Amino acid sequence: MHILIIEDDGETAAYVVKGLTEAGHVVDRAPDAEQGLALARRESYDAMIVDRMLPGHDGLSLIRSLRQEGNRTPALILSALGEVHYRIEGLRGGGDDYLVKPFAFAELLARLDALVRRLDADAAKTKLQVADLEMDLLKREVVRSGRRIELQPREFLLLQYLMKHVGQVVTRTMLLENVWDYHFDPQTNVIDVHVSRLRGKIDKGFAFPLIQTVRGAGYILRALD
Repeated sequence: MHILIIEDDGETAAYVVKGLTEAGHVVDRAPDAEQGLALARRESYDAMIVDRMLPGHDGLSLIRSLRQEGNRTPALILSALGEVHYRIEGLRGGGDDYLVKPFAFAELLARLDALVRRLDADAAKTKLQVADLEMDLLKREVVRSGRRIELQPREFLLLQYLMKHVGQVVTRTMLLENVWDYHFDPQTNVIDVHVSRLRGKIDKGFAFPLIQTVRGAGYILRALD
């Protein structure tokens, strides 16, 4: 991992940098909030370790500034302030975890690993892929075999539901409740119409149709065999 440590205490910083380097990570260190902000804005880090009490600005102010700018790098706060209300303040202020000084290095390393795993899991949830079909939930983009496909909002939700249930038969009732938020059958062909339109955009021009009808049951999104 590429890790930024923002710590004004030289002894603590040296201890953490040495341990992280020996564990195989690349570490940058800033001794105050100003230099820490500059590095965090310039470089891309997997995680950052931020001392709560820093010269110039405190660590919470630094984290808040980065969060307001859209920086979501996981932040582990280090602090000698261990009371519950301080920990709550740190977590609510944008920190992802809070470790009280003095600490065991093994625990710091385990907490960093957990933060990065959590970030990777969250990132995975924002992208769906079935065969050559890809959906980015954050950018609201759909691509098949490198070709960008423009979808209407309801079509996007419909495809998202099908992709999340790939390989499963999805009934019309399931679609009504989860895509249209209907808890009754409006007795219309709204689903068939939208599925037909979606097929025209997703499958037309491709050798293998992904969206298939299961007669008498509903629809299924199948991956390529």
